[in-house]
Amino acid sequence: QVQLVESGGGLVQAGGSLRLSCAASGTIFSINAMGWYRQVPGKQRELVAAITSAGSTNYADSVKGRFTISRDNTKNTVYLQMNSLKPEDTAVYSCNAEVRRFYYRPAQNYWGQGTQVTVSS
Repeated sequence: QVQLVESGGGLVQAGGSLRLSCAASGTIFSINAMGWYRQVPGKQRELVAAITSAGSTNYADSVKGRFTISRDNTKNTVYLQMNSLKPEDTAVYSCNAEVRRFYYRPAQNYWGQGTQVTVSS
């Protein structure tokens, strides 16, 4: 199996920063894209940022210039540096990874349990 464990969420004032981490563990042959999503009650989950194994990134328009996604392939870990946080960034943030467990099997999507980020005004 594969587990994704997130850390780094919490409460921060508007304008502050947080850094989220998500480490993948278990039987892993390779990891393709990794990403961060967020969801607030009553709304659909939305993509915040994603990064390929080669390091190409894409961001939601709402976070461009404020958030930075990165990854350490040696540690199977993805990070989300969040700066200039706004109250509207408040959500449960979850990481996602396309994991290939064995070379002879296609990649599958795995999700972390989610971490709460709350930005106070």
